[in-house]
Amino acid sequence: MIEPTLLEISAKQARSLVLALQGLSDAPGRRIGVDGLYDLIERMGYVQLDSVNTVARAHHMILFSRNQTYRPKHLAHLHEKDARLFENWTHDASLIPTKFFPYWRHKFEREAESLAVRFTRWHEKDFRAVVDGVVGRIRDEGPLMSRHFEADEPKKSAGWWNWHDSKIALEFLWRTGHLSVARREGFQKVYDLSEHVIPDPHFSERHDHDAFVDWACRAALQRLGTGTPGEISRFFDLITVAEAKAWCDQAGPEDAVPVLVHAQDGSKPRKAVARPDIETLLANTPDAPSRVRVLSPFDPVIRDRVRLKRLFDYDYRIEIFVPAPKRQYGYYVFPLLEGDRLIGRIDMKADKSADALTVTGLWLEPGVKTGKGRQTALEAELDRIRRFTDVGQIVWEKGYRRDPP
Repeated sequence: MIEPTLLEISAKQARSLVLALQGLSDAPGRRIGVDGLYDLIERMGYVQLDSVNTVARAHHMILFSRNQTYRPKHLAHLHEKDARLFENWTHDASLIPTKFFPYWRHKFEREAESLAVRFTRWHEKDFRAVVDGVVGRIRDEGPLMSRHFEADEPKKSAGWWNWHDSKIALEFLWRTGHLSVARREGFQKVYDLSEHVIPDPHFSERHDHDAFVDWACRAALQRLGTGTPGEISRFFDLITVAEAKAWCDQAGPEDAVPVLVHAQDGSKPRKAVARPDIETLLANTPDAPSRVRVLSPFDPVIRDRVRLKRLFDYDYRIEIFVPAPKRQYGYYVFPLLEGDRLIGRIDMKADKSADALTVTGLWLEPGVKTGKGRQTALEAELDRIRRFTDVGQIVWEKGYRRDPP
């Protein structure tokens, strides 16, 4: 039997498509407000949270890179006032549309057993008794933070966090859906019972396993445009590669179509699936803005490093946990996007005490030159970030590097 000819998609088409689907091809100066911000996050699928604040926290950088009218207070409103977003785990802590909460129940159930085993290793007493005690206090007293439990408990050496027993229980209950984060205070979680945080009908809604896998695959493909089973599985980190492969194998033309996606890094084209409207999408995919933009290391477009290398020919790893002498670039280095290309990376810090955005390193990719136009575009982006972070000047440190190490 002769296999049908697959639609071939170039690396440029695939990356242009994902940039558009992920909101990076929208006009970055358009005003969006609270409702527009929610629409953007739902299109993206999630926004990862991170506490590192060298310039601004990851979630703020992710959203600002897409829209320069973004304001952090709008994100807090969507989460803490409107409850249109809830906080839980994708690859890491993230803000997720609350309408997706019913599907996260399957992740809660899958993780409950393994997390209980892991957390029990950190706890020498009856873990269930501690968990029940934490739930009881929140039920009786209302939303609480980890510090509200600290007075009665000594800290334990539980990994580098050095968490106390109730903190371990709080995290377990949050990761398994029994508690939700009602709000953040100084980036510290305030926990409450999920039924008090997640509004109906989302809290009560249930889906069986097949419906859950079907949604997870469709939702990922909707936001990627094209994907292998591994890429689909990794997008939300909700399902296994085997589950994604089974879905791809069984998908009809109304669900997904087989395609061949070429690579920018010189590797062989890979069979994948695409949204059923792929040809229309490709014919109407807008070009990404030509301006230079700073991306967060936790941007959804950056998050899958294997896919990033294939489509953008860009190697990236975050070096926070790499000892300083062994770092190739720096502690927290930001990728630079120009149009549909990742052209380099920059190391910088918003230093409030010096009232400055300080650039300590700039590395352009091989073959990318620092022409006058590109330098002007980069400086314009840095000035936008300077205003966003509310510092008064941009300082280029002497001796910052421009060439690949």
